[in-house]
Amino acid sequence: NGDNMLERSANMPWYKGPTLIEALDAIHPPKRPVDKPLRLPLQDVYKIGGIGTVPVGRVETGILKPGMTVVFAPVGVSSEVKSVEMHHESIPQALPGDNVGFNVKNIAVKDIHRGNVCGDAKNDPPCKTESFEAQVIVMNHPSGIRPGYTPVLDCHTAHIA
Repeated sequence: NGDNMLERSANMPWYKGPTLIEALDAIHPPKRPVDKPLRLPLQDVYKIGGIGTVPVGRVETGILKPGMTVVFAPVGVSSEVKSVEMHHESIPQALPGDNVGFNVKNIAVKDIHRGNVCGDAKNDPPCKTESFEAQVIVMNHPSGIRPGYTPVLDCHTAHIA
C-alpha cells in the first residue's frame, strides 16, 4: 500500500522515476573479489576439544579451501587448512563475504591472535610492514588531543592501544 511502491501512481504525476520495486530490482550485487589473493582478518581464535585450533573471521578477498597452506601475518606462522565451516556446516570453499571458522594443523591458540591476517602462502601472502599511510578520522574526542596522548587504533579486527 502506497504510491509508486509496486506500480506507478496517478497521485504523483510530477515523479518520473521508477517504482520502488523497479529500483530495487535494478540493484546489482557487487562482484565478489575472488580473483585477488586471500585476505582473512582474524576475529578470534578458539581451541575446540577433539578438533584443535579454529581461527574465525570474514573472507575479504580470495578463496579459502581445505588442503591449502596458509600463513598468518604479521606472526609468520603457516599451516595447512584441514576444514572450513560456516554456520556449523562443512563447506568446500569460503568466498569473500563469508564468515567462517577453519581448522588448522599444528598451530597453538597462543600462536595466532585477533587482528592477524590469514592469506594463501603460495599466492601473494600477507606480510608485516614497518609503515603505512592512512587517512584518520577522529569520530568523537571530548577531551581533545594533546601532547602525550596515546590513541587507540582499530584496524579491521585489531585493537591496539
